[in-house]
Amino acid sequence: MASDMNDYFNKKKSEGGGFKQSNSGSNGGSNGPQMPNMNFNFGGGKAALMYFLVAVVVVLVLAKPFTIIEEGERGILSTNGKYQDQALLPGLHFIIPIIQKVYTVDTKVRIINYVSRNEVSMRTNSGIITKPAVTVLDKRGLPVSIELTVQYRLNAQFAAQTISNWGFSWEDKIINPVVRDIVRNVIGKYDAESLPTIRNKVATEIEEGIRKSVDGLKNKPVILQSIQLRDIILPQKVKDQIERVQIAKQEVQRAEQEVQRAKQEALKKAAEAQGIAQKARIEAQGKADAITIEAKANAAANIAIAKSLTPKLLQLEQMKVQNKFNDALRENKDAKIFLTPGGSTPNIWVDMKNAKQRTTAK
Repeated sequence: MASDMNDYFNKKKSEGGGFKQSNSGSNGGSNGPQMPNMNFNFGGGKAALMYFLVAVVVVLVLAKPFTIIEEGERGILSTNGKYQDQALLPGLHFIIPIIQKVYTVDTKVRIINYVSRNEVSMRTNSGIITKPAVTVLDKRGLPVSIELTVQYRLNAQFAAQTISNWGFSWEDKIINPVVRDIVRNVIGKYDAESLPTIRNKVATEIEEGIRKSVDGLKNKPVILQSIQLRDIILPQKVKDQIERVQIAKQEVQRAEQEVQRAKQEALKKAAEAQGIAQKARIEAQGKADAITIEAKANAAANIAIAKSLTPKLLQLEQMKVQNKFNDALRENKDAKIFLTPGGSTPNIWVDMKNAKQRTTAK
């Protein structure tokens, strides 16, 4: 366009130098300047259309009338500073530049670690927050530190209401105060020495208390995933006392085990002695029974023999013995025979050749 105008003025300048004069009227008139006929040619409608499209693209880039919400996020639409009741779902959304603005909030699972080794609150892009351990007082006023891990996420259904009521720092206003308050109430009911022995009970009470407080909030802004009691850190003097008690209990248990062992040993020896005594009684009873049986047998035999002896049998036996004596006297004429009174057998035989028997016989 500028080149066309320059060509026009250069042409007029070469023709007469300046503006063209003309006479008007019948009596000579007056001369006056006349405006040139300016025909601006912009190269047709294509150039204009191209300029318009470029302008539209520039406006879109600068104003950005759209936004993209990623999965695991929600968009809070603000129109002239007022939040819309429903959060924007993942996807592409068009907005009115300057008038509307979208704030993105994370609805994925987040973690707060209450640990004793870090004294400064830390926040990472991975959704993990580190805070100092919850230090409270026990029943007697002794300090106790509790380490916890809380997993939670923003309730996507009421994300817009939560941001509107609590602001973007809703975690520090909802989770952290509730956790510290519940831990303080639970630990304050017990002595520090008893906490390690009732760890499961304490963990259950803390979890139930936190869930009840958070779930009771309007519109349930936070969904709790899990609450884990990681550690109970006691004062050093309490640890020393617990250690002494444990050592004393171990000594008592060891003594009880020794007593039980001694009792078992005594019972074992008593059982062995009882077995030996029982064995001796059985053996003695067996010997007595054998003697009794033998005596009864001998008595029965004697009775049988006595019943079988008759006067004639005795006379016969005496005659047999007498014959034996007579045979002996024929061989040993020095022998003497002493007959028992009544002539009953056996008679007494004395060998006179034997000096000892001979002396006794005299």
